[in-house]
Amino acid sequence: MPKYRFTEIAINSTEKKKPTEADKETYIGLEHLDSGTLTVSRWGSEVAPIGEKLLMKKGDVLFGKRRAYQKKVGIAPFDGIFSAHGMVLRPREEVITKEYFPLFISSDYFLNEAIRISVGSLSPTVNWKDLKDLTFNIPTIEEQRRITPLVWAAIKAKNAYKSLIQRTDDLVKSQFIEMFGDPNSSRDTVPFEVAFTIRDDLRKPINDAVRAEMHDGATYPYYGANGQVDTINQYLMDCTALCLAEDCGAYGPGEPSSYIVQGKCWVNNHAHVIIPNDNCDLHYANAFFRILDMRPYVSGSTRLKLTQGKMKEIPVVLPSLDEQKQFARFIEQSDKSKLTSKYNQEVCICLQKPILK
Repeated sequence: MPKYRFTEIAINSTEKKKPTEADKETYIGLEHLDSGTLTVSRWGSEVAPIGEKLLMKKGDVLFGKRRAYQKKVGIAPFDGIFSAHGMVLRPREEVITKEYFPLFISSDYFLNEAIRISVGSLSPTVNWKDLKDLTFNIPTIEEQRRITPLVWAAIKAKNAYKSLIQRTDDLVKSQFIEMFGDPNSSRDTVPFEVAFTIRDDLRKPINDAVRAEMHDGATYPYYGANGQVDTINQYLMDCTALCLAEDCGAYGPGEPSSYIVQGKCWVNNHAHVIIPNDNCDLHYANAFFRILDMRPYVSGSTRLKLTQGKMKEIPVVLPSLDEQKQFARFIEQSDKSKLTSKYNQEVCICLQKPILK
């Protein structure tokens, strides 16, 4: 299989403009890109974005270079402007087809390399000077044309599966509101620390020395803001806890701002580690944070962030433990319904592994 430097595969378009009021309707930020899908379904800003933004054309591949572990890649649905914390990429068609190019950029094969070369501790970023010289194996044009329709068909099946997941999650949200009221407006709440013990002492950023040990006999999951981002042969904690994204203010209600970790793992400083107290069910708590609109609790001007202080201000809807467990059983049943369409997801995975790596 031919091998190419990334600069021989992709064009990094750096053309910029300072947004006007009219540009707010066609602005796409990193917050509008969803991990795991190339489709961009949200865009726009209430006011003209501040600072220069990248110009994008319909069909360009948008790659989130900041916090690349979030694996945000999308296809521009129209001409407009894109966040300066991303890259606007176009294929060199003598090497890679327009149809195959977004599949390559969204593959773990490419993204894991991008994550590996990211620099910075608080907001690791991919620099073009480091990315452009990475080498990748790329199928021949003929092979790309043969396999591309198969992969896109698998992605279509995977998107159908995600649609089912969304409908199921909406049902969970409706059931929560029916049983306990809207968490965004409820007056029947308790202080955060009544329900949770904050254990941010169990999280730690990864330095270069630790990073060098990744991918080398790794056995433990390494978690970031939105879930597992890598594996590592060390661990910081060995318990069951809830992780709450530090940048959850970028998400609206219903977006996955929390997730559960169990056993030996490493959690970096992009996620708060909280452990439910005896009066709070873990699965109920995870659902609560996915329904709650977290945006009122973030602060900062250049980077919105959920600080530990602001997290303590979050009022928690905490019904009786029996009611929480009843709701947790409802979640368990809804999760089982998701598994009925798991085959759709596996089809896509099976196709992509031998093709893109």
